[in-house]
Amino acid sequence: MTGEPEGPDFDVPVGLFEDIEDLKAKLARLTAQVEALTGGDGAEPGEASADEGEAAGGEAAADDAEEEEWQYPPFILLLDPPEYDDELRALIEWVEGVLVPGYLAEPSADARWCHLWWEHPVAIARLHAVWLAWQELTDPASCGYTGPSVWHRDHMDPALRELRGSTGPFAGCVKGEHQIDHRMPGLVPSAWTHAED
Repeated sequence: MTGEPEGPDFDVPVGLFEDIEDLKAKLARLTAQVEALTGGDGAEPGEASADEGEAAGGEAAADDAEEEEWQYPPFILLLDPPEYDDELRALIEWVEGVLVPGYLAEPSADARWCHLWWEHPVAIARLHAVWLAWQELTDPASCGYTGPSVWHRDHMDPALRELRGSTGPFAGCVKGEHQIDHRMPGLVPSAWTHAED
């Protein structure tokens, strides 16, 4: 006997203990982030205090250092080039690779779509928000198995209704034509002015 009391003999799967350790490490990281953001420990924003790193253990401290380097992506409209260009390129890949083939049927008067959607700032903003939510809500580790349903209900469906509706940013874009300035006051599209260009 080692002198330590033995715990009850439960038939618990080994994976459960790993899950508990993962949850402890995540909790320690989140606690450190909250304290750093609120200035609760005197650390600069974005820095974890040494006490939390020690409390979480060596492995968790290494994970904290890795987590501190990675930042959640900011909203695209807050970025300047070249970060904006990189984020827009990634957004275009997702929209054209996932959203368009999987969710967008043939455009119509009731469901508009512009093939040059990235030239509409409102579309970029809405689609980027939908993409950020998709990244979070399709990962079972962060949201469980109901995340995709929440993403459809709360993010994708409302955004597409706004974008594709008759008053959305694509209202002036019809099949084969693209009008980015169609909603600007004082700029009335004319067949005569387009013919001269």
